[in-house]
Amino acid sequence: MPLKIDKVAVVSHDIGNMVAYAFVAQFPERVTRWVVMDAPLPGIGPWDEILKSPMLWHFNFRGPDMERLVAGRERIYLDRFYNELSANPKAIDEATRQHYAALYARPGNMHCAFEQFAAFGQDATDNKALAAKGKLAMPILAVGGDKSFGALQADVMRVVASDVTAQVIANSGHWLMEEQPQATIAAIKAFLDR
Repeated sequence: MPLKIDKVAVVSHDIGNMVAYAFVAQFPERVTRWVVMDAPLPGIGPWDEILKSPMLWHFNFRGPDMERLVAGRERIYLDRFYNELSANPKAIDEATRQHYAALYARPGNMHCAFEQFAAFGQDATDNKALAAKGKLAMPILAVGGDKSFGALQADVMRVVASDVTAQVIANSGHWLMEEQPQATIAAIKAFLDR
């Protein structure tokens, strides 16, 4: 007998926020709570200003030439994210770095990674259409690293939702679970247990 899940709590981070928003906005009756972590929603709130940030140059770094530039240099490319988007680069250990570099070096994986960013234009159009249908009513915890999106995460979510709780994780950049796992888990657990 197939498992039937009527309602869920959703926890998303980074690119997962875009997928989660599409699900939550289209099926709000199926979601009891949403935890959204440290990544903006394309097209929502100050999206055009966010795109101008030099730290987010990778949002527009894609295409066959970029894939060729990165091929065989996946570790160098990924280290940039770990080093520049974290409060403490040493929180992303060597084993983690090697693991992800090996995964991204597999045929087609870097292409898929770049395609996620290429989809932001369509995501922005879709998100604006979803937002125009009204604000989400379920409780949302918007978590941002204090050295990354911080309180801006909640500001973005307030554009599309009416019940948003902000949580800024101290001494963390974008990599919340790697940099401050105990604080991040405690915030999520407290929210879900309410």
